[in-house]
Amino acid sequence: MTLFVVSTPIGNLEDFSFRARNVLRTVDLIAAEDKRRTAVLLARWSIEKPMIAMHEHNEKDLLEKMISFLKSGKKIALVSDGGTPLISDPGYALVRECRLENLVVSPIPGACSVIAALSVSGLPTNQFSFRGFAPTKAKDRTTFLRTMSEETFTQVFLETPHRITSTIAAMSQLMPGRDVAVCRELTKKFEQVVFSRIEEIQKMFASSEIPSRGEFVIIVRGVEIKKSTNDDSLLNILLTELSPSRAASVASKFLSSSRSQLYQRAMVLKEGLDLEN
Repeated sequence: MTLFVVSTPIGNLEDFSFRARNVLRTVDLIAAEDKRRTAVLLARWSIEKPMIAMHEHNEKDLLEKMISFLKSGKKIALVSDGGTPLISDPGYALVRECRLENLVVSPIPGACSVIAALSVSGLPTNQFSFRGFAPTKAKDRTTFLRTMSEETFTQVFLETPHRITSTIAAMSQLMPGRDVAVCRELTKKFEQVVFSRIEEIQKMFASSEIPSRGEFVIIVRGVEIKKSTNDDSLLNILLTELSPSRAASVASKFLSSSRSQLYQRAMVLKEGLDLEN
């Protein structure tokens, strides 16, 4: 019948919507990433429903059973240990299978550490990329961070307490001078949000001003493209292969001048090139 993708609190149990509680009270089954953790949440709101453990190790094995259950007219609520399911949590395989089978999938929005962190980061939020957890191996993590350092828009990723200091140290080397927000233990008792240059962030970890404890969301400002003030240099190169109109269009993606301004300048430069030839 319907699969409800239900967001749950990421720390503060009060961040559990009335609608989400209502849905959990009315479904036939709750598919939980960890039944023990979900049981604590259900007990807080006096909700009693049968549960099945669905996590990354057994999700695919349970697909047929879950789809059959839904097709029989039943309702299932999918929940993770905290936050919105599928956002670095299990559930993708089930949701995709439901879509392929034309079953109803309904979101029950709520807490999400990524969005919560972005909202208080002080970094641009109009365009961002969420990259999940940083790789566990140092070599892969370096590649991960290097790729991220080249992006022009805000980057968001998650990191664990035992790797956070080495990751921050690597970031300091790969993206010096970059603005970074470190969000720790969001919505919990020891919530901490720090915004500064990566070098200062590294010092704060070294001095334990930012403890290496809890759950971390790291937000990185995108690299700034330094646009050339010499429009003529780029236009002259482009005009050797392109028409003035096309050259202006391409150049406008890299320069601060408008396309119309660049076109007018390209026409002047084109005349000069024609005279030289």
